[in-house]
Amino acid sequence: MTTTPVSPSLIATLPGRYYTDPDVFRREQEALLESMWFCAVRGADLDRPGAFRTVQVGRESVLVTRDRTGALRAFLNVCRHRGARLCTEESGEVRRSLQCPYHAWTYGLDGRLVAAPNLTKMPDVDRDRYGLVKVALREWLGYAWVCLAGEPPSFEETVRQAAVERLGDPAAIEHYGTESLALGKRVTYDVRANWKLIVENFMECYHCATIHPELTEVLPEFADGYAAQYYVGHGAEFGAGVEGFTVDGSAGFGRLPEVAAEQDRRYYAITVRPNVFVNLVPDHVILHRMFPLAEDRTVVECDWLYAPEVVASGADVSKSAELFHRVNVQDFEACERTQPAMSSRAYRGGGVLVPTEHHIGAFHGWLLRMLGEQAP
Repeated sequence: MTTTPVSPSLIATLPGRYYTDPDVFRREQEALLESMWFCAVRGADLDRPGAFRTVQVGRESVLVTRDRTGALRAFLNVCRHRGARLCTEESGEVRRSLQCPYHAWTYGLDGRLVAAPNLTKMPDVDRDRYGLVKVALREWLGYAWVCLAGEPPSFEETVRQAAVERLGDPAAIEHYGTESLALGKRVTYDVRANWKLIVENFMECYHCATIHPELTEVLPEFADGYAAQYYVGHGAEFGAGVEGFTVDGSAGFGRLPEVAAEQDRRYYAITVRPNVFVNLVPDHVILHRMFPLAEDRTVVECDWLYAPEVVASGADVSKSAELFHRVNVQDFEACERTQPAMSSRAYRGGGVLVPTEHHIGAFHGWLLRMLGEQAP
């Protein structure tokens, strides 16, 4: 059963099972998380050869490391001998190689098999063929994006195009110089909600006047219910008397050097499917990475990025970071409040979207197309 709106103002959402059914989540892992470009690791976190991080991408553990030439590489985190997890820690550093803790098969930072007990007695073993399974990797905005697909989709047409479609100008996001910014703060949130609830929440502002008092003080137009993403190219303007994108509206830091005059005193938001939110303000960038782990659990890692000199000086970024931290907490609590109702008989046929949320319908349409399904 699907909700049938009785008014042209309302359009139907996805039925509740799309947020609770493990089989739906499994198909999303296969068709989305394991087939699209997935923002995995901030490049600067791997600041020297041998530094590594493991991330969950769909059903796979992916190992991202920096090799001895300084290049980032990604592999499936699986030993080619008997399938043991190669790196069991979330992050760390090795000196020259990656060694399986089970049988000591050892791999270079380029993924090639370099050593194993008795390997010299097996001269027929092709060390490249039995190296780690490589994962496609691209760098953008200072992050490593990986794709598990055998033939990855065009990075330009799927990832970069999301910024163009939202901002209306291919160069607009480049003005923030995100790849050269420094990490000022990072918070990891463990959200007991389906990843799509988080995406939908981020895309609309119908809820802003209700649960985001600090945000609507800084961006008064959000109180009217229209999110920045409702309009192509639009950035929400700071309120009169607001000096910066801070929790109390006080001054932040100097405008990033390449940010255009027309981008000043404005907030822009971009959704890059399937797992990234980019928030642009004149003096810093906030980037969320989602890691969907189950149909009712999503880990979100949020980075606040500033000009390198701001971070190097030890400047207090707390008022700046606190604004979106509160927004995050408020949003994630709302998503967690919504998740239990997705299995209610009251939501079996789904809910409805009001006009300021109609663009979420396009997200639902995209999801169904990716899953090869028709609208319920």
